[in-house]
Amino acid sequence: MTKPTIVIDAHIPFIKGVLEQVAYVHYYPANEITADTVRHADALIVRTRTACNEALLAHSSVRFIATATIGFDHIDTEFCATQGIAWTNAAGCNASSVAQYIGSVLAFWANKNKFTLANKTLGIVGVGHVGTEVVHVAQLLGMRILLNDPPRAQHDKTTDFVSLDLIAREADVITFHTPLTTDGAYPTYNLASADFFDKLQRRPLIINSARGGVVDESALKIALKQGKISDVVLDCWENEPDVDKDLLQITLLSTPHIAGYSSDGKAKATEMSVRAVSRFFGLGLDDYTVTELSPKEIKCLTRHDLSQALLANYNIQADSEQLRANPERFEALRSHYPVRREMDWRVTD
Repeated sequence: MTKPTIVIDAHIPFIKGVLEQVAYVHYYPANEITADTVRHADALIVRTRTACNEALLAHSSVRFIATATIGFDHIDTEFCATQGIAWTNAAGCNASSVAQYIGSVLAFWANKNKFTLANKTLGIVGVGHVGTEVVHVAQLLGMRILLNDPPRAQHDKTTDFVSLDLIAREADVITFHTPLTTDGAYPTYNLASADFFDKLQRRPLIINSARGGVVDESALKIALKQGKISDVVLDCWENEPDVDKDLLQITLLSTPHIAGYSSDGKAKATEMSVRAVSRFFGLGLDDYTVTELSPKEIKCLTRHDLSQALLANYNIQADSEQLRANPERFEALRSHYPVRREMDWRVTD
């Protein structure tokens, strides 16, 4: 069998040395994955920073793309379909990591304002892999939960979901976990718009760790300045890596799109990408597992101690302060993100 040629984003962790025995492998930073460097590649393993579109792929021999990310809006799926290029994303790979991030946000917010989360209402917009994990964290914290996901509501035919208007009226915290879409029955681009902010009744905390563009940043700034919102936490930005510096300074917490960047989430994304490439080309690595990480630590806590444990496990304020002081280093902070481990939380009361 002829070995395939694979171009890999050099900043994908745990992957160097894995495919070299079964493929010709070339590593490049995202800004060097170009039409020239992929021209003779059979496969790509990339992150969101690589736009897999006609400009990149038209004159290449690429047959398969694996993105080591949940999101795939950087892949022109229509163009790939016309060219017979198969692709896959790492759906759910970092769901627990984003839930850890949201848990730390909630704990930080409650600690700052000196109240308990147990009597607060959390509105979760988008209840896929990530949203489902966020539900689990909110349940551990004793929060009331409102779920909004029109596609799932239509498919599941249950009464577990509520309207976005109800969330706007009743939620103390609203967190977004949708993909970024501009068409279809339920587009999410600017889902949190000026109209949405006008409907808010409880001056909620707004969190976006989904995709830049799900929240209209211009409308967000106005709503925050008008007092319709109490605080904002942003991990995803409309024009990454060129963040709105004015907005950056008035948020409660701001991070460089790293909510899903736990080492555990990264390892899972790499595993899923390697396995997908292996299955496509028959490379014999269909069960590949990252071995560099120790098992997750299990912690049994009372609900009273959980908030402090979440803060101790992940210092989200440190990430925020780094970006606020150095917004021009957005991409560097992402690409060289330090080790952050998840824990398996068990509440005993």
